[in-house]
Amino acid sequence: MTLSADLFLVLRMGCGICWTITYLLIIKRGFQDQTYGMPIAALGANISWEFIFSFVHPQPIHPRLIPQIYITITWFLLDVIILYQIFRFGKNYFSDSYPEVLFYPAIILAILVGFVLVLAISTEFNDWNGRYAAFGQNLMMSILFVTMFFKRKDLSGQSVYIALFKMMGTVLASILIFSIKPDSVLLNSLYIGILFFDILYMVLLHKKSIEMGINPWKLAV
Repeated sequence: MTLSADLFLVLRMGCGICWTITYLLIIKRGFQDQTYGMPIAALGANISWEFIFSFVHPQPIHPRLIPQIYITITWFLLDVIILYQIFRFGKNYFSDSYPEVLFYPAIILAILVGFVLVLAISTEFNDWNGRYAAFGQNLMMSILFVTMFFKRKDLSGQSVYIALFKMMGTVLASILIFSIKPDSVLLNSLYIGILFFDILYMVLLHKKSIEMGINPWKLAV
């Protein structure tokens, strides 16, 4: 499967825009509801991936394409804001299940583990574009979003729009990487797994919104 340069650019830009909107909506809902909208483990992996591929192993710049590194740095900065929201509002959720004294160590541990695993996966597969690590942590994030939905008794920090733009960004990225590595059994399995849990998350949010008498499509307003 070979994509034209123009279509490749459209997919990359579309993915970058959709994920940026996802982060912005998570941040907006977080401040609005005084909570955080990304599970701690997912944030640890995300911010580690973005730091590594922005500053440790910067992604290569193609002269004919908008550099991915600029998008990655933007995502890193947005994840720093989400990390602040976790520090600011996270104790209220964490203390329900674990001793409060473990809150800050848990965040630091999540980031350290994420950092080590992203480096390990990239080294194992000799993948310094971060594809395998990115889709692996994306699947983890999708599963954790569903887990977060069931842990919270309301829709705080969540919306159908967050789920929708996450799913759209991942679908565009999946098409893009599939065009480069169509025979990867691992990546193809990750694409399918992520899509399944993203659709499930959207359905759960929509159903819960209706049950609460809320128009799900106004949650992001």
